[in-house]
Amino acid sequence: MNAHQHHRRGRLRRSITALGALLLAAACVPGTDGSGAAGSGGAAATAIPDPGKAGKVTLTVWDQQVRGGSNAEIERLNKEFEKKYPNVTIKRVARSFNDLKKTLKLALSGDNPPDVVQANQGYSDMVAFARAGMLAPLDSYAGLYSWNTRFPQTLLNLNRVSPDGKRFGTGQLYGISQEGEYIGVYYNKKVLRKVGVEPPKTWQDLTGALPKLKRDGELPVQFGNLDKYPAIHTFGVLQGQAAGSAEPVRETVFGRGGGFDTDATRNAARTLADWAEKGYFPKGANGKGYDDAAKQFADGKGAFLITGTWQLADLRKPMGEDLGFMPPPPAAGQQPVTTGGEGLPWSITSKSDHPEVAAAYLDFLTNAHASKVMTEEGVLPVVPGKAAEKLDPDTASGQMFAGWGKLNAADGLVPYLDYTTPTFYDTLSADLQGVLSGKLSPDGFAGRMQKEYADFRAQQRADGEDEK
Repeated sequence: MNAHQHHRRGRLRRSITALGALLLAAACVPGTDGSGAAGSGGAAATAIPDPGKAGKVTLTVWDQQVRGGSNAEIERLNKEFEKKYPNVTIKRVARSFNDLKKTLKLALSGDNPPDVVQANQGYSDMVAFARAGMLAPLDSYAGLYSWNTRFPQTLLNLNRVSPDGKRFGTGQLYGISQEGEYIGVYYNKKVLRKVGVEPPKTWQDLTGALPKLKRDGELPVQFGNLDKYPAIHTFGVLQGQAAGSAEPVRETVFGRGGGFDTDATRNAARTLADWAEKGYFPKGANGKGYDDAAKQFADGKGAFLITGTWQLADLRKPMGEDLGFMPPPPAAGQQPVTTGGEGLPWSITSKSDHPEVAAAYLDFLTNAHASKVMTEEGVLPVVPGKAAEKLDPDTASGQMFAGWGKLNAADGLVPYLDYTTPTFYDTLSADLQGVLSGKLSPDGFAGRMQKEYADFRAQQRADGEDEK
C-alpha cells in the first residue's frame, strides 16, 4: 500500500471491513445470530461519564505492553489521560505475556484486583475469567462510546463470551482491543545483499534462499523458543502455507472444522523439524529466549525473523533502513495467509471501584487520537487512521500497514491456535518443543493435536455447550 495515496487508504479501510466479513463465520460459533447482541448484564450507564467529576481516583492497570513501541504508546496515552483528568492517577503494572498469563488469575481472584487488565481471548483466559464473574460486561459502554461502530462487530465478537460462560465469539462483550497484529517475516536487507539474495516475493523464493544462506555462512532464520509461544507462531505460518488458505485451520480453531489430523499439520510440523535439523534455526533454539533472538537479529545475526508486528518498533530503531517486513510471501499464484487478528483486549474487572473511569480509559486507548499515537510509535492499530497516509511505503512501518491491508483483502488471517481449547496453549507449546528437538514426530504431533481438539469438542457436546 502506498500510504501517501488517499484512494489506497480507502482500500485499506474497505479491507478492514472485509476482515469483519471473514471473521463473521469464524467468530460466531453456533447459537449466535451474528449481530453481537449482548443479552443481559453490563454496567447500567445511560450517559457518557465524566472522569473529571469522579473525585480522586487511582486506576490500577495491568498490561503486557512491555516492548518498545507498545510501551511507548501506552506511556504517552497514560500521561495524556492523566493530564486531561488531573484527579486520576494511573497505577500501571506492566508484565510480559507469559508473566501476565501466570499471575492474572490470582490477581483477579484476590480481594483487591486491578481495575483494568489485558486478558487473552479464548477459553483459557477470557472465557474462564468471565465464567468466574471476574470481568465486567461492557455492552452498555460499547453503546455509549460507539465502540459498536468504531470496530467491526465481528472483531468485537472475538471478545465476547456467551451468557452461560461456556463459549466465546458470541454473547456479552468483555473487552476491546487496541492493536491489529499478524505474524510476518522480518528480513535484514544487509545480510541478504551480502549473499546476493533478493527479498522473497513468493514462498518458494524464501525457502529456496535458506540453503544458500546456510552455505554462505549466514544464519537463515533467527529463532528462540525458550518462551515456548514463538514456535506456535512459526508453526502457524508453516501450517497456513501448507493449507493454502486460512479457512480450514480457522474453522477448526472455532470448533467447526475437520480438526488437526491433516496433511497441512503434518507437513508444517515436518518443515519445522527439517529447518531445525538442517541448521536453518540457531542450534539449541529451544533454549534461546525470544528477546535474545530478536536482539541478535537486530545485530545482524540472521537473514529472517518470523514473528509478530509488535516487534517492529524494537527492531526499526537499531536497524534503520536495513529492516524489511512483509506478510509471509504466498506460494506462486496463491493469496497471502498467516496467523493474526487483534491484540489482547482491555477489560474492566468486576470488583473495580471505578468502572466508569475505567470505561473512559478504554475509550481513550482506542479512539482516533490513540490510533495516531500508535502509528507514530510503530504499532499497528486495529483501524488505521490518517497518520497511515504519512508513512513511507518503502519503510518497514509502511510495509507493515500495507501487509495488513493485503491480508484482510485476501481473507488471509487465521486466529491464534491457542484459542482452540482451554489447555491448547500449554500442550501445543510443549509439543512443538518436542518437534523441534526431534523427540516428537510430525505424525505423532498431529495426532496429539487432534486428540485434544476432539476430546474438548466431545466434552462440549456432552455438556450441551455445542448447539450445532
